[in-house]
Amino acid sequence: MNKAFVKESDRDDDDELPDAQVLPAGTRNYMTPAGYARLRDELAHLMNVERPAVVQVVSWAASNGDRSENGDYLYGKKRLREIDRRMRFLTKRLDVAEVVDPSAQPNRDQVFFGATVTYMDKAGETHAVTIVGVDEAEPLTGKISWISPVARALIKAREGDTVVLRTPGGVEELEILEVNYPDPA
Repeated sequence: MNKAFVKESDRDDDDELPDAQVLPAGTRNYMTPAGYARLRDELAHLMNVERPAVVQVVSWAASNGDRSENGDYLYGKKRLREIDRRMRFLTKRLDVAEVVDPSAQPNRDQVFFGATVTYMDKAGETHAVTIVGVDEAEPLTGKISWISPVARALIKAREGDTVVLRTPGGVEELEILEVNYPDPA
């Protein structure tokens, strides 16, 4: 069939997913061991479970004859492209990942990657955040990326320090109340 009549692009060179955060140039993809394991498990699940199941459905749908109006075939091919794109993305991220175990941190009184930091803002509200990798960040649950403005302000500070956070709304001071790391296993 002529590509002019196909609705979707068959381009697979777009490996970046819309929800993926881009790493700054020249930086490493730091991850906690748990974050690395989660991405590795997702890749294995896509490769060993989801993709073979979709391939089976597409194969069955293709054997039914006319593919132009076959929903199972068309949806299955689209889903295969999505799975393949996610697998390429995960493979690239895992290849450049540098696993950092926060429980092995020797300077436990200073804020580094993997620390859980409790701080107080100028309004007197306390917040607890854990500094994690870009692919592990979940701001609503208190896991912030190490490249986020808050994490950058906190890095290398110690308990009792006051750090300056520059935001679009102005400059804010954060007082570090506590720094914790996971216990060594």
